[in-house]
Amino acid sequence: MTIHPMKQLLAFAAAVVLLQACGSAESSTPIPAANAPIPVAVTAIQQEEIVQPIVVSGQFTTDDETTLSFKTGGVVSRVLVKEGDFVKKGQLLATLDLTEINAGVKQAELGLEKAERDFARAENLYKDSVATLEQYQNAQTALSIARQQLTAARFNQGSAEIRAGSNGYVLKKWVNDGQVVGAGAAVLRTNGAGKAQWVFKVGVSDKEWAGLELGDKASILTDASPQKPLQARVVRKSEGADPQTGAFTIELQVEETAGSALASGLFGTATIIPSRKAKVWSIPHEALLDGNANKGFVFITKDNKTARKVPVTIASLDNERVYISSGLEGGGSLITKGSAYLTDNSTITVPK
Repeated sequence: MTIHPMKQLLAFAAAVVLLQACGSAESSTPIPAANAPIPVAVTAIQQEEIVQPIVVSGQFTTDDETTLSFKTGGVVSRVLVKEGDFVKKGQLLATLDLTEINAGVKQAELGLEKAERDFARAENLYKDSVATLEQYQNAQTALSIARQQLTAARFNQGSAEIRAGSNGYVLKKWVNDGQVVGAGAAVLRTNGAGKAQWVFKVGVSDKEWAGLELGDKASILTDASPQKPLQARVVRKSEGADPQTGAFTIELQVEETAGSALASGLFGTATIIPSRKAKVWSIPHEALLDGNANKGFVFITKDNKTARKVPVTIASLDNERVYISSGLEGGGSLITKGSAYLTDNSTITVPK
């Protein structure tokens, strides 16, 4: 499973915070005597609203990328382009072997000829009062069906080739000559010739998705241009989660690409600034224990006599504070010093 870069940062930072907190607590708080209440320092638990940047990885693409496929399945006769080729509108890109398809067209033509003969015979017999009205109408219906079958067969014959819908480039080639493909299977992917907008697609969690709005600003860094962040904004939010990853897709449209080295499929890291503020609890670094990724523990007290160990979720952190998104809803006071000597339900004392 791929670990999110932000979670790796949080894990490292939380570990550093934990070591600093433990060292600070042990050096500043005397070791309590056995069975004696443990002296601690406490502070009020305060919730505040902050702008919480979302850091996510993603890929560049364009808003006119098209995946091309055959309408019918069959054996690929030829693929006439390679990845990276420039193509012109209407250019033939790939074809199917027409042996089976042509045979289907011929069968439809023969079927139509027979239906026309049957209808002519039934029409003459009906005029001579030899055939019934029902027989005449059945022959008429069979003729209409045969005409439609031939139309469909000829359409499939014309759909046995792929042509470029516009000038552009071949981004991806999935099949080669001689492969058997199903109807609708991806064969080629193309995009426009420099006329489209660059889009950066990222996957976010449901909570991050809910906190973003169309128009939210972002900056994107790539290894190709690490010193030149690209400015972007949120232009689309998916209405459903990806069934494979469970993430929601966010599309960022790049505002200005002049002088930037971009290519479809290029990876980058986006920092999105939500317009909505997030409600979090702000705590000092030394109060956080056992930090791991975005999880950790703190000690709280509600009566200044007993300490309780509470699991918390880390939203973000900076040089001065750790921001907690959940775990402190129950209220009470936060223990900031003396935590190194505590366990759940330890007896404590709060010096005046």
